[in-house]
Amino acid sequence: MKIKPEIRILGIDDGSLVDDKVLVVGVVFRGGFWIDGLLSTYIERDGLDATEKIIEMVKNTRHKDLGVIMFDGVTFGGFNTIDIKKINGETGLPCIVVIRKMPDMLSIKNALKYLKDPEEREKMIENAGKIYRTELKDDKVLYYQFSGLTREEAEKLIKITAIHSSLPEPVRVAHIIATGVVRGEASRKP
Repeated sequence: MKIKPEIRILGIDDGSLVDDKVLVVGVVFRGGFWIDGLLSTYIERDGLDATEKIIEMVKNTRHKDLGVIMFDGVTFGGFNTIDIKKINGETGLPCIVVIRKMPDMLSIKNALKYLKDPEEREKMIENAGKIYRTELKDDKVLYYQFSGLTREEAEKLIKITAIHSSLPEPVRVAHIIATGVVRGEASRKP
């Protein structure tokens, strides 16, 4: 995969959980510097529709030059879990999941027991693959998973886009927009 400094990256995150329908925002970035567009959809809180809704959002966009999708974790709208391999396969776009802290998998599995179809959710989480660690500037650390590209390519894309904080700009801005729309105000400190 050729990684240009201005590769189009779709950063995806969800808004605050204030209703049964949760806003999911996708921000199209060129590298880590310029916003080129905005996409959105709604998913069910703790539902099982996030994977399909994200695939539909990506397939229906006019931004046909997307190079990568970046996610802030594998759960949206509570525990509406995404299958990054399915998203990669159906959109043809490599996927990177970024995570600020190493997840406590035991706590996650225990929480899933209280939801509908816990085995399906657990399978999607496991399907995201091994969690890797990368060191960023200022001794910051970020964890990540990926599908459809190499570990080296995933790390390069993270480092190209993590310019203001340890969180890559596409997902940082997607979070700010989604939360701001839902709550009326948002910020994410670096």
